[in-house]
Amino acid sequence: MRTLDRKLLRDFWRLKGQALAIAVVIAGGVMTLILSVTTLEALSGARERFYASHHFAEVFADVKRAPLGVVSRLQEIEGVNLIEPRVQAAMRLSVAGFDDPIRGLAQSIPDGRQPMLNRLHLVAGGLPEAGRDDQAVVSDAFAEAHGLTPGDSLEAIIDGRRVRLQLAGIALSPEFLYQVAPTDLMPDYRRYAVLWMNQRTLANAYGMEGAFNQLTLTLQAGARREAVIDALDLALARYGGTGAWTRDDQPSHRFLDEELNQQRIQATVLPAIFLSVSAFLLHVVMGRLIQTQREQVAVLKAFGYRDGELARHFGLLAGMIVLLGWALGVALGAWAASGMASLYREYFRFPEMPFRVPLWALALSLSVVALATLLGTWRAVWQAVSRPPAEAMRPPAPLRFRRSWLERVLPGALLGQEGRMILRHLARHPAKAGLSVAGIALSAGLLMMGAYQLDAVEAMIDQQYRQVLRMDMELTFAEATPARAAGELRHLPGVLAVETWRRVPVTLIHGHREERTSLLGMEPEPQLRQVLDGQGRPQRLPEAGLMLTRHLADSLDARVGDELEVAIMEGRRRQVMLPLAALVDEPLGVGAYLTRPRLNALMGEGPAISGAWLLVDDDHREALNAALWEMPGVAAIGRLDQAERGIRDYLDETILLFAVIFVAIATSISFGVVYNNARVTFAERARELATLQVLGYSRAEVSRILLGEIALLTLAALPPGWAIGIVFSRLLNQAFSSDLFRIPLVLTPQAFGIAASGVLAASLVVALLVVRRLGRLDKLRVLKAVE
Repeated sequence: MRTLDRKLLRDFWRLKGQALAIAVVIAGGVMTLILSVTTLEALSGARERFYASHHFAEVFADVKRAPLGVVSRLQEIEGVNLIEPRVQAAMRLSVAGFDDPIRGLAQSIPDGRQPMLNRLHLVAGGLPEAGRDDQAVVSDAFAEAHGLTPGDSLEAIIDGRRVRLQLAGIALSPEFLYQVAPTDLMPDYRRYAVLWMNQRTLANAYGMEGAFNQLTLTLQAGARREAVIDALDLALARYGGTGAWTRDDQPSHRFLDEELNQQRIQATVLPAIFLSVSAFLLHVVMGRLIQTQREQVAVLKAFGYRDGELARHFGLLAGMIVLLGWALGVALGAWAASGMASLYREYFRFPEMPFRVPLWALALSLSVVALATLLGTWRAVWQAVSRPPAEAMRPPAPLRFRRSWLERVLPGALLGQEGRMILRHLARHPAKAGLSVAGIALSAGLLMMGAYQLDAVEAMIDQQYRQVLRMDMELTFAEATPARAAGELRHLPGVLAVETWRRVPVTLIHGHREERTSLLGMEPEPQLRQVLDGQGRPQRLPEAGLMLTRHLADSLDARVGDELEVAIMEGRRRQVMLPLAALVDEPLGVGAYLTRPRLNALMGEGPAISGAWLLVDDDHREALNAALWEMPGVAAIGRLDQAERGIRDYLDETILLFAVIFVAIATSISFGVVYNNARVTFAERARELATLQVLGYSRAEVSRILLGEIALLTLAALPPGWAIGIVFSRLLNQAFSSDLFRIPLVLTPQAFGIAASGVLAASLVVALLVVRRLGRLDKLRVLKAVE
């Protein structure tokens, strides 16, 4: 074995503690990169394969009722490829042994065969037989939640009519990869189902004989989506068209897109942070290691070793540390990806979704780590190998000691001899002290960012389900209903309060920007469904103008006082100009609000309502469910406690779990930074510490000098660490904001405390290790060394 190779192995073994600490930091960055990239690859690949094999539609159009004969004319629109009409109906279901209300969506398929678009992937059983009016196919998630199999039966209410359905099969659909009820954000497989029925059966049950109420279509290559949508809207307006929309607005596709965007952010931002810290640590460790070996380097050069050989030697030392961290990160990333696989298979219903670490991800992670290593070590290595042997063999010039400004400010009795030694040592190495403080502050900032996620998610859920949504149940009617129906609801068993609402689809236009959404008409001063300002205070709806969520207003680039064009996509399809009167801050979804009387006036109708919110006595919930089942006009019943539980479960399993892992990794980074700083400082000051013990200082006094320096650097790093944490939290908050949810920027004392506690705990562990090493210090060997 060559001499340099033996030296390499000995140096690596001597630095094993520091090497492992740096490797853990590198592993954190590699793990997040591998996890995000693997998840991104698995989700996007499974989605594209399923979309292509089952012909997922590109454009959808809803109408009130249109004759089937109009389809042939729509086929002639330039850019249209395949077009298929269908009937879609909201429904309620009843499953034996399950008492809670169940919402459902029924879709028609051609009698006895697969549709051209949005084909079904049968998991069990088959399609309904042609001519059978009592058969249906049910979604896989609902069947799994209730233990249903082909041959089981369900009772359904469709358009006020009760029907008994037998399950012919169980299926998946590209439309419902993420199966969520229309007004929910999270799936509730026990209380929401999708059924597919023969076209004739569903049309008869829903009063759509010879007609359809939804179109699905694909586009020709190179077709302009906007032009096709405009032509569809024009052709379908007379049939009550509410506006065509693209795949981008389809709920399942949209949620999956948001998830993929978050994975892209995680694959970019978090590894960059971790690997930046690891590059900093490598810079500090390699720089100080080479500084302590300057005489060895000079001797090796004097014996004929070339600059390139020495650079290779130190590069290999850094490479061994990096490879250890990379291998550990790949293993952790693959393990985490396998855990995420089971989670995503629960929320996204693909026929197959293999989670495999792609080879290009391994190459990418290794390249990124190598780049971080190069940035962190090249300067220190270059300075070492470029120094002439004669200069390298000469000991560094002694540094001058002088009184620092702290010594002049603080009383001498307060500092003592040990305090002066600490301050003067830091004062004569300001760059090293500054780098140490920066590293500890960075780790504190990462800890605070992880703690922020824990607090912010809880605050988001609490605001949405304790302050905004204060009802227990949400009822949706099959048709717009006279407002007097509220009186009937108030007399149902267990109903404590009723508040009605009206919802219509609209397109909001401001300048060249437009957003499709729904306009919610409520009471002027709602109680069960409040709107809050930025300080969390309930707001009264303006008398005439619109109230928008801030996120929606930002998407429209609209400010309070601006005039917005509101295109109502229902009824008389009026276009009106309304001022933006106020903004509200809500963490989930986007919304546009108007007083219900004003919305009724815009629609040219009497006091009509689309649904109602109920406050319910839990003791009478079963009796209320039974009474609502007897009201065929109620198309859907939603329970808010179940919706809250669903979103809590999702966030606990995704964001909160990731935040806990992030806090653990940030704690390891904190330990790595503090430990490396303490070990290097110990190595640099070993002769000084041994001399103090020989001069009569006790082991405890010498320990206080070393530990005091660690404590001072740690305490000095906390304020800038908190500032870095605030910046990181704000950036994370902005990066993860979307139409679906926006995590509020909530920085609690707990987040500051977790950041400080993590760093202090790491410093305490390091202090114990340093004291242990000080007790094993060989004073004779250290003092014999050449100074």
